[in-house]
Amino acid sequence: MDNNKILGYIKDVLENMPADWLNLTTHRLDIYNEELAKTQFLEQFENLFSTNNAETSVLSELPTAYDYIRLGHPLSSILEWAVAGLNNLKAASVISFSSKTVPVLAVLRKNLLANKNTQILYTNELPASFDAEVIQRVYGYKFDLKKITKIEDITAFNGSTVFISEEKDICNFNLVPNVDFFINYDAHLGSVLVVNGEHNEAYVSEIQHVRRRETIAMTPANTLIALDKLIGKPTLDPTINTIKENKESVLNSIKEITGTNIQGVVGSSGLSMQYAIVMGLIDDALEEHKGKAIKIVVPPNCYGGTNDQARRVAACSDAIEVMDLPVDGGKDMVESIDTVLTTIAKEDAIPYIIAEIPTNPRVEVPDLQKLREVLSKRRETATGEVAIDPVFILDQTFCPNVHFLGENDILSTVRTIAYVSGSKFPSGGKCTAGFCVANKKAEALMEKIEKHLNLCDNEATSLQYEILAKQLPSMNQRISDAYKNTREFVTFINEKLPEAKINFVSEELASQGFTPSVFSLDLPTKGETEEERETYKRALNLELINLMIEQIPAESKFCVSYGQLKGCYWTIPATSTQGTTKEGDKDYIVRVALSSNLDLELHKKVFIDFVENIK
Repeated sequence: MDNNKILGYIKDVLENMPADWLNLTTHRLDIYNEELAKTQFLEQFENLFSTNNAETSVLSELPTAYDYIRLGHPLSSILEWAVAGLNNLKAASVISFSSKTVPVLAVLRKNLLANKNTQILYTNELPASFDAEVIQRVYGYKFDLKKITKIEDITAFNGSTVFISEEKDICNFNLVPNVDFFINYDAHLGSVLVVNGEHNEAYVSEIQHVRRRETIAMTPANTLIALDKLIGKPTLDPTINTIKENKESVLNSIKEITGTNIQGVVGSSGLSMQYAIVMGLIDDALEEHKGKAIKIVVPPNCYGGTNDQARRVAACSDAIEVMDLPVDGGKDMVESIDTVLTTIAKEDAIPYIIAEIPTNPRVEVPDLQKLREVLSKRRETATGEVAIDPVFILDQTFCPNVHFLGENDILSTVRTIAYVSGSKFPSGGKCTAGFCVANKKAEALMEKIEKHLNLCDNEATSLQYEILAKQLPSMNQRISDAYKNTREFVTFINEKLPEAKINFVSEELASQGFTPSVFSLDLPTKGETEEERETYKRALNLELINLMIEQIPAESKFCVSYGQLKGCYWTIPATSTQGTTKEGDKDYIVRVALSSNLDLELHKKVFIDFVENIK
């Protein structure tokens, strides 16, 4: 392609781009095909490029590039397309990251599983977060690290050669022979990775999956800066100079919200925060309990990212195993935890339990007194010794306002770490950053968690801190107002369609502080066989969602998120958040998320229309 034409077109696109490209964190699932993530967007983008059409109206009509902005978005896709075009590469072979170290870890992970050698080369300095000793010891990745004088001197190697370089313009690559992976990084923006050569194409999906599960794509704001630099329009991130005060404000808000004085940490997303927690705990286990097996206990039907990430971590070490924790749909979390902890104790292994309260998508809350008792219970190994006590990793994204961790709170006597996905209530859907905090009993683990958050370069960006500093102070009020709307809508649905099954918190639980704004709806069905009934219900699910977004397009959205500042989000967990969950554990029900700001009466009216049209 003509380089000048590429740069000229990008300049026009940036001048005319839709505001959503910079501001949205989640997209509509009804205009998104996951199997064609990025490619469908770029195919149509290239059609516009070929006719030099950069009008805002046509750019707005492009299909969704990715469902979640942390996985990728229009601007990251365009940056990758531009780098590829300028270097005569396929767009799929260029992948941008908010992190400077995770692209290296992505290559190392695939080579570990393939038993393939890796050498990492650099000329000046490695990213400050790159800790070779910890990466080898805790992550189990194997590699040779070499500083070289000139990139042109690189010779052939039996394995993969990774070249890392800090660049003022991270889109500018010098592609020389004998290098399989080029990584350019910028201290503030993140990194761009180029997969070089057809023989390395199998790495693309693997690296994309690491970005999906353990980190995030370069953020829209930073991608825009990188694209501006590419077209010769240097800009600076205006929030860099205010990060200290914003970070201090956010950390103080977290203490106030969670009711604990332990210093929290803030990650670039909920999953990058979770990854730091898991790797930090593994690091601690390797030091404190040498030679003992590590068991990560996860509900099989929970959010697919949580489930998938845990299994991906376990795949990299023979010492780590994932165990199922049935918690939903008639399964009692407390009984399941008691059973699994007894099994782990007999094996003298180390138990790490990840669970959501309330659960997702059934919105169930266990008996918290019994939960504390079962987590605190003294257990013995097969030889009669005292078993290792568990660490309870609590995902409280549905209800981040509930106090679990303070000195007199329900889980104060159990080693507990709580984390929250920031794209939900904390930011009101304005950024993906998430946070994590511990109680007094687990305080010592926070140092390890922060260490791995920094190693993966997954701390929140300066702009993310700025957004959280603005949004966190109003979070609890937004949660309260959204709950009122949700309770009213749930009551209305119960009256108008009593044969539907609704999963939502009871009034009693709400009085204890559990006030989510999400409920799940199991619609009535019919048919002679189970297959017929399931087929009918799945079609009815889509009929309801489609009607809502067609009739209320300004507010209702086919989307996986919640905690948003306005509108109403609808999704089917089995086809969105549970994407990698085993088929038998998926939930083909409707999940609804309401905000504090929506036309509830209009939503009621459309729901009545739906009920009246059920055949």
